[in-house]
Amino acid sequence: MPELPEVEVTRQSFASRIVGARVLGLRLGKPLRWPLGCEPGSLVGGVVGEVVRRGKYLWLPLHTAGQAGVATGGLLMHLGMSGALSFGALGAPGAHDHFDLETSAGTLRLKDPRRFGAVVWSSGLGVDPAAKLLSRLGLEPFDSAFDGAYLHQKLRRRRQAIKLVLLGGDVVVGAGNIYACEALFDAGIDPRLRSERISRRRADLLSVAVRETLARALALGGSTLRDFHDAHGMAGAFQDEAGVYGREGQACRKCSTPIRRIVQAQRSSFFCPQCQQR
Repeated sequence: MPELPEVEVTRQSFASRIVGARVLGLRLGKPLRWPLGCEPGSLVGGVVGEVVRRGKYLWLPLHTAGQAGVATGGLLMHLGMSGALSFGALGAPGAHDHFDLETSAGTLRLKDPRRFGAVVWSSGLGVDPAAKLLSRLGLEPFDSAFDGAYLHQKLRRRRQAIKLVLLGGDVVVGAGNIYACEALFDAGIDPRLRSERISRRRADLLSVAVRETLARALALGGSTLRDFHDAHGMAGAFQDEAGVYGREGQACRKCSTPIRRIVQAQRSSFFCPQCQQR
């Protein structure tokens, strides 16, 4: 599943090229997770504004023709489990290409074999359906408010394993399975440790580890485990430098202890039983 680094890498790969482009047409393939919510033809003539990211969502504001500074709504996009965006001079759509936004600068295409992704029209980020979809998201990991004090306060109220809290996304967004495993490894915290038992000192370490793990993933273009690529078609490389994820039975890069794998809420957790303590 594309996580925050992959979504941000995707945004960066096309955002500067599509801004200011005029919408020429919109094509829908098979139904995605939610309906578009407007008539496709009603978007023709709109001008694309600055593309932004919130969690794993992308927001493409559209301005009324002739009113390039006044947003009249936009498209909220989610890549789901298997989605990927491409942008440019694209050929005919394939069987898994379910959304094309044709613009004067090129076509933005969503390919999504499993169709858990979504493209939804909303008249603004602060109104439904966008507001409802974004309402449960926690802080961005690069927000200055995300620090050890914030994390410790939130964790004291939880009665779950710390790995599951990170995956929930309502405390901090972006720490998906790969990045939660890696951040906990860097912070020296066992993924099974109950959240309310994490001290302020360890919360400080974990907040830094989450931020640094995601920053490193961004620098490496995200992770490509199956078919992720950015809008240029480039794959990510973070998985090649992972400390624990996908390394069951291999030697820990810090202490040489074999990496263990357990299952938490149907997700694999990888950790070093020596370096990560409960």
